[in-house]
Amino acid sequence: MEASERARLDTYFGKIAGHFAPPELPSSLLVTHLLPERPAFVRAVGAVTNLRAVLPKPKSIDSAARREIEQAVPCDELSRDLFANADTAVTYLETRTAGDDVVLLDVGGYFAPVIDALCDRFSGRILGVVEDTENGHKRYADRDKLPCPVVSVARSPLKDPEDFLVGQSVVFSTEALLRGRGDILHGRPALVIGFGKLGSSIARLLHAKGVHVTVYDIDPVRRAQALSQGFSVARDRDQAISRAGLVLCATGALSLRGEDFPLLRNGAYIATVTSSEDELELDGLPDGYTRSSSGESVTRYSTTGHYFYLLNNGNAVNFLHGASVGPFIFLVQAEILAGVRLLARRDLGATMHEVPADDRATIAATWLNYYNR
Repeated sequence: MEASERARLDTYFGKIAGHFAPPELPSSLLVTHLLPERPAFVRAVGAVTNLRAVLPKPKSIDSAARREIEQAVPCDELSRDLFANADTAVTYLETRTAGDDVVLLDVGGYFAPVIDALCDRFSGRILGVVEDTENGHKRYADRDKLPCPVVSVARSPLKDPEDFLVGQSVVFSTEALLRGRGDILHGRPALVIGFGKLGSSIARLLHAKGVHVTVYDIDPVRRAQALSQGFSVARDRDQAISRAGLVLCATGALSLRGEDFPLLRNGAYIATVTSSEDELELDGLPDGYTRSSSGESVTRYSTTGHYFYLLNNGNAVNFLHGASVGPFIFLVQAEILAGVRLLARRDLGATMHEVPADDRATIAATWLNYYNR
């Protein structure tokens, strides 16, 4: 990042942090993709909270960004296992934020499995969670009862540009990997599993490249939306998997079970928009499959009479090329800071919440002032 761009970004976040900083700063733990531009956002989080630790998502860590952040705040290893066990999770919070009022800044619902234990057993107080992704939104919203407020920015209109551009980066990276093997998208029918914001963006972009796209989604409303937009909609999921030469998983949940992989046609490619632990049940592959490298970031799975290719080890394929969505990501990051202020008021009910429209308008106006020159 050029010095002038870095200065503009820091000034923008300074303006946002000044507007949304609560009178009394809570402590925080931050889950985040640690991409090259991310230190500016981390510093902004540190301006509106007492940031106790950053937990970088393991498949998206830029080493220079991590070194910069570690000069100011600890970076701890993140895994689903860390927050799968209540005892382990509570112990971790006690080591970092014992006795504090804490806001949990989440990307993908990492805290969801143990949020009850954290609220009940932690020596401090969990003020709530700010969740960034649709995957995480579902993990919290699907619970019968929440023990604390959750402010979700996953369905904010400020996230629409990011979702579209992430879709672009997924298609770009997928095509780049295929071309690296002397292959192309054209003539390879695609199946997009999941027709949410990302899946619909990916489907439209593939269609624009002349790819025949079939869509599958468990939600009949989304299937109807896909049909209305001119896409083929699979009536039989297994049959759609067996016919696809490219399968793009965009559910944010489990897209392909272990028993689905043998259905893939020989030579099919699989790509995802999130981590393999969420989208793919690779541990459930039938016995007999072996894996081998088949070019940069392409893994070949094979057994007698059957083989398929997995891109980027099943992790978000766009992170191979930086996953950049330009300055539009700063809109969403600013909304996360606005979510912190909401939780710091300590008066929200234990349910799902959104950032008020007036705050979104303030964020958009500030962003336009810096990035629409």
